[in-house]
Amino acid sequence: MTTLQTQIPDQLLQQAQYLVQQGWNANIDELIAEAMRRYLESHHDAISEQFLREDVEWGLKT
Repeated sequence: MTTLQTQIPDQLLQQAQYLVQQGWNANIDELIAEAMRRYLESHHDAISEQFLREDVEWGLKT
């Protein structure tokens, strides 16, 4: 596992801490990992398309 250091708005952290206190997640680390997973899954098609475009552009330039 990798440790990540970041800054987030106070209100967002408070909302995350509330969810942890309510038992939605075991801790902040788990909540952030789940949020990132969901974000990446929801943007998978766009990310894949961007990678393909970059590969094609690279291929056309070489």
